[in-house]
Amino acid sequence: MKIEALMTRDVISIGPDTPLKDVAAILTANHISGAPVCAPDGEVLGVVSEADILRKEQGVSPDVGGRFSWLLRRLDGETDKLTASTAGESMTSPALTVRSVEPAATAARLMIEYGINRLPVVTDGKLVGIVTRADLVRAFHRSDEEIAVEVREDVLGRALWLAPESFELDVRDGVVTLSGPVESERDVGTAEHLIRCIPGVVDVSLALHPRTTRPKRDRTSFLDHFPR
Repeated sequence: MKIEALMTRDVISIGPDTPLKDVAAILTANHISGAPVCAPDGEVLGVVSEADILRKEQGVSPDVGGRFSWLLRRLDGETDKLTASTAGESMTSPALTVRSVEPAATAARLMIEYGINRLPVVTDGKLVGIVTRADLVRAFHRSDEEIAVEVREDVLGRALWLAPESFELDVRDGVVTLSGPVESERDVGTAEHLIRCIPGVVDVSLALHPRTTRPKRDRTSFLDHFPR
């Protein structure tokens, strides 16, 4: 399943010149923890979150200085956010994004790896949607029939260029059992990886085997038919 099938297309975005007071009001009114910051043409410049606003609100104790001043200089731009007054000055940039054509598993990996709850979705660098952890959880709660369709059409048909009708497929409670002929041993590993990436798949049991290799034509005997 691709991210474009899960994402929310009606995205709340914020301009870089938006005052932080207005950013706080937008996040609160829409019950969201963050929003992408976009240029007028839709390019994603960064992401501003509740954490950015809290950092501004918390500030730095006025007695922090002296021998600890070196620490502030090593905060990699974090001290600049303390004086920020707009979304563009406070945002985290560059933004972590995903492309709409990527699999849902990519979004799940990034969210876990970076400890975030939502990702801006882009096409050609322009914002087209937003995908959240809740979207991914809903996708995991899919019927066995939906999973089977994706295995046949996306994995066997589109990714491996194989005829789905040549395989025996069974999906029960998210467990995929698949048997049949593939072109090579490499296809076995590819099939397992792609199936495990399908939202809703709990486990995979494969009985795939490479097709019987056709005997190579005897080139020498073929040439013997021609006069020398």
